[in-house]
Amino acid sequence: MMFREIATVQCRCIRWTMLLRTPVIALGMLFVPGWVVAQTPVDIEAEPIVYSDTPAENRITRLIAKIQSGETVLEADGATGYLKSLLRELEVPSSTQTLVFSKTSMQVRYISRRNPRAIYFNDDTFVGWVRGAPVIELSTFDPKLGAAFYTLNARPGLSSSGFPQFSGSLADDSQSDGSPSDDSNAKLPLIRQAKYECLSCHATSMTQGVPGHVVRSVVPDFDGSIAAQRDSYVTDHTSPFSERWGGWYVTGKHGSMTHMGNAFMKGGRLDVSASGNRLSLRDEFATYDYLSPYSDIVALMVLEHQTQMHNSLTRANFLVRRQVAEHAESEPSDEAREEFGAQLQLYARDLIDGLLFRDETKLEEPIKGSFLFTHEFKRRGKPDKQGRSLREFDLQSRIFKYPCSYLIDSPAFENLHPLLKPVVLSRLQRVLTEGVDADRYPHLDQETKTAIAEILQDMGVLEEAAS
Repeated sequence: MMFREIATVQCRCIRWTMLLRTPVIALGMLFVPGWVVAQTPVDIEAEPIVYSDTPAENRITRLIAKIQSGETVLEADGATGYLKSLLRELEVPSSTQTLVFSKTSMQVRYISRRNPRAIYFNDDTFVGWVRGAPVIELSTFDPKLGAAFYTLNARPGLSSSGFPQFSGSLADDSQSDGSPSDDSNAKLPLIRQAKYECLSCHATSMTQGVPGHVVRSVVPDFDGSIAAQRDSYVTDHTSPFSERWGGWYVTGKHGSMTHMGNAFMKGGRLDVSASGNRLSLRDEFATYDYLSPYSDIVALMVLEHQTQMHNSLTRANFLVRRQVAEHAESEPSDEAREEFGAQLQLYARDLIDGLLFRDETKLEEPIKGSFLFTHEFKRRGKPDKQGRSLREFDLQSRIFKYPCSYLIDSPAFENLHPLLKPVVLSRLQRVLTEGVDADRYPHLDQETKTAIAEILQDMGVLEEAAS
């Protein structure tokens, strides 16, 4: 539901230990990143996850509580409805705007090349808005659920109390016939939690088998529909530049490097000859109703990394929680303890691969995106004593100057299982300071490793490293 531009294949779990090809409706092929590991299916309805029955507790539920108490009132304007007010309350910068025109969302009838879908995000929350569509889509990181999904009416009517009227009920699905649930707080702005209508796409092999997100690159036709017989790609920082952003608008400079963005099928092929290095999208559609005339290339690169890194953190967390629950009723044997310790090391290694941008595709030419996005993104970083931060961009040969994911300082990482997080931090510290797994991270020279370690130390991240 939330980001179905990257979710039209059937649900399945596969081994992601190498670059795989998965049938997409038995026609085109879906290519997935090689660093993403999904070794076994995760039953999200089994204990201790129980996705459908576990109460959500996240950034959006906190907003719901503030609306219900009267502490916060969402305001609407004629062009974008509650979008601006919502972004402000969720602390999601409008400079993160990326635009997708492929018809791959639940609101497919409203999406076209002339009316693309806008996606905004911060470190843990995503907002999807389509001009003229009836709902705004929301999702956010949840410590127990991984990703939690919500909808709200984009332009609801106003009640006599002056509050906007939302469909559905607080943090729950509406009635089976789609009508709003009867609720004593019906005059308050109510946001509806969506579950399986989202998970049918957002808990698949593309999200590593857990509730999550993914950026998908497709081959679109002129009207934005997907050319199903053509290959598509799940993209992240390891993806070849030439395979990225099909079905998306892309603004920014990237030299002679080519990507699939801004283009559509012409004469039976995807014509990318004049689709690169766009500085504005005003010639493509009327941008005045959008919060920005851009779909920033650097924001897209950040979004690609963030979606799969979130999925990896959720998956590792779910697997550890499941294994701990399986042994909760009995004392594990020494052999079981040893095996569990070895598994923790493997989970940690795979997470560190993502954190340290292992196998990141080298940029052949410099990237230049929106100054506003890069400035605001960097400003949210925590500098060390020398003023360095994990949010500094390189954009010459790689995305970040100090390639260690900023998500190491996020709720998703903070909420890793207490048996897993110190193992991750301990191994990461040894990789950076003791030369462990040096052949696994050849893109990191010792100077860069030292800088990353010093930044993490000043951030206080390494204090929980296991002895």
